[in-house]
Amino acid sequence: MKDPLIRVVAALITDPRGHQLLVRKRGTDRFMQAGGKPEAGESPRGALVRELSEELGLEVAESALVPLGPYATDAANEPGHRLEAEVFSLPLPSGVADALEPHAEIEELRWCSPAEAAALGDRLAPLAHLLLAP
Repeated sequence: MKDPLIRVVAALITDPRGHQLLVRKRGTDRFMQAGGKPEAGESPRGALVRELSEELGLEVAESALVPLGPYATDAANEPGHRLEAEVFSLPLPSGVADALEPHAEIEELRWCSPAEAAALGDRLAPLAHLLLAP
C-alpha cells in the first residue's frame, strides 16, 4: 500500500547574499520553505502567491515565480506521508527580504546560508534537504 500523498507548492526564496528563507510552523520543530496546499481550482502559482501573502505578508506577482519543477520526498510533519511539491524560485532584493515577518501559522523565519541550513540536521524538512543539493 502506498503512503498517503500531500500535494503542496513551495518557494525557494533567496536574498542577494545567497541565503534562503526557511520557516517553522507553529507547533512543529522543522524548518522548510514557505508555501502550502493549493485550494480547489487554484493554479500552483496562484496558490503560492496566496500562501506567501498569508504566511509572510509578501505580495508578489505570479510572473515573479520561476518554476524549479516537481519534487517528491517524505512529508516533514506527517509521519508515513509522501510529499509532492511544485517548487518555484523567488529571489528578493535586500529591502524586501529584510522586512519579512511571520504571519498566520508561521512561528519563526530564518535566513540561512546553505551551510547553516544543513547544520539544522533533522530540524530541516526533507524537501528543504533536497533543495540544498547542488
